[in-house]
Amino acid sequence: MRFSKSNDVLGTTNRGNPAESSLCTLCRADCQGKCETWLSSLVGRKLLYPRDFGIVTAGANNTTHVGVSYNSLRIQGYAYGAHGLPNGLSNDPDDCIFPNVDLTTEFGQEVKTKARIPLMTGALGSTFVAAKYWDSFAIGGSLVGIPVVIGENVVGVDRESQISHGKITVSPELDRRIDTYLRYHDGYGAIIVQMNVEDTRNGVAEYVSEKYGDKVIIELKWGQGAKDIGGEIQVTSLDYALFLKKRGYVVDPNPEIPEVQEAFKHGAIRSFARHSRLGGTNLSSVDVVREEFMKSVDYLRSLGFKRISLKTGSYGMEELAMAIKFATDAKLDLLTIDGSGGGTGMSPWNMMQSWGVPSINLHAKAYEYAAILAAKGERVVDLSFAGGFALEDSIFKAIALGAPYTKLVCMGRAIMIPGFVGANIEGALNPDRREKVSGNWDKLPKTVASIGTTPEEIFASYFDVEKKVGKDEMKNIPYGAIAFWTLADKLACGLQQLMAGARKFALNQITRQDIFSANRETEKETGITFMTDYNDESAKKILNS
Repeated sequence: MRFSKSNDVLGTTNRGNPAESSLCTLCRADCQGKCETWLSSLVGRKLLYPRDFGIVTAGANNTTHVGVSYNSLRIQGYAYGAHGLPNGLSNDPDDCIFPNVDLTTEFGQEVKTKARIPLMTGALGSTFVAAKYWDSFAIGGSLVGIPVVIGENVVGVDRESQISHGKITVSPELDRRIDTYLRYHDGYGAIIVQMNVEDTRNGVAEYVSEKYGDKVIIELKWGQGAKDIGGEIQVTSLDYALFLKKRGYVVDPNPEIPEVQEAFKHGAIRSFARHSRLGGTNLSSVDVVREEFMKSVDYLRSLGFKRISLKTGSYGMEELAMAIKFATDAKLDLLTIDGSGGGTGMSPWNMMQSWGVPSINLHAKAYEYAAILAAKGERVVDLSFAGGFALEDSIFKAIALGAPYTKLVCMGRAIMIPGFVGANIEGALNPDRREKVSGNWDKLPKTVASIGTTPEEIFASYFDVEKKVGKDEMKNIPYGAIAFWTLADKLACGLQQLMAGARKFALNQITRQDIFSANRETEKETGITFMTDYNDESAKKILNS
């Protein structure tokens, strides 16, 4: 593993055990710090560099690579050349500086959706974390200019939503989520609404189409990298569990059973798990899956959706090929491929540990399969890779591994952290707002107070956000959105630096030759050349010239 619990160079510490992404395996909304992502949400791009400049030197400790993971890929650097400089710039050293690296990207078929940086959020659905911190996530993502995904089951779990004859007619929570994002949308990014089995039955597509039209991208969901069954939430109210059961969900244990109610009354049962249904259970072959998928896409287009995407999980190779081929044939705008290691708000823990294909293996095969279609002359669907990403080097590696098909990297848990810490700071500094923003702190902990005691002092990007929205509007911007911008700025700056070192000044210039494998096993699994083999022949030509 690349990450230990503490990083002396950056002055960061993980509260829990770090995963492959660098995040704790269990990320708490009330955490007082201070992992790299948490601290980056406050100090931003400062965390790209070792601390205590002037009295320290620093040395890398990630030079021995064992096993197959994104951490066993390394990034190429070159001593000459410059590729993809924006219009008006030359290969003069004064122009070839990392701030001139263009991070904008776009995806889509007939309608192109632009993003300022190659990021999108994971699906933030019916978990209560998503609901409580939605303003921070949505406003932050909208201001930064990246796609934000509303996950599954939002309509079904909303007690205020109204369903008539099996179809949604009123959905205050879904409306709130869409409207919050669109308020600050300026042409970059998009709001994506995801549908699972229950959402399809409840008529979410029809509702969204009629009310929002082409302002929204609609997304079909096959699965995710955290689990191979439908989405779950946990509720602690018997009344709410009964409501969800009547809404048609699977609730475990069954709250309608008298013995379960009695156990709940006595405290032996304290919570209920609400599950979604599996999709595709009535489909018997690949051909049938294809036929039904194409019907679903055609129906969505008939409703007026001009942009449609698909999210798939870490299934085996057949399902991966189906997702890429069917999405390509249907001319979908985006396919998100979520590998195991993917995050969740609620999944069976041992399922997360044991099921599915790890991200790097899945993504390597996704490239291979996309290349097969491209060799046949097909216009391959644009891809987004997901499953355990948090840092700027992982963004570079994922885009390079899937180049030229990968346009975005999807981050779930990582870009929720600024929402948490920002809300906690806002609640601590403004007790009257604490409940509204779901703040968990009564006062600033030392990890924050050592940085500052006002938002202007704490958030490195405070005045960047103010410049964008204006001083008067800042009162409506949650601190979590400011933290979101701050983290995104750090990731963007770090990515620019890595790209400049690879002499790539535009995102579409990144290729698979910009990374190499740090061990032979990774080379075998990914098709990425081992580091000392890359350019070895041309090196020997130089020596023999």
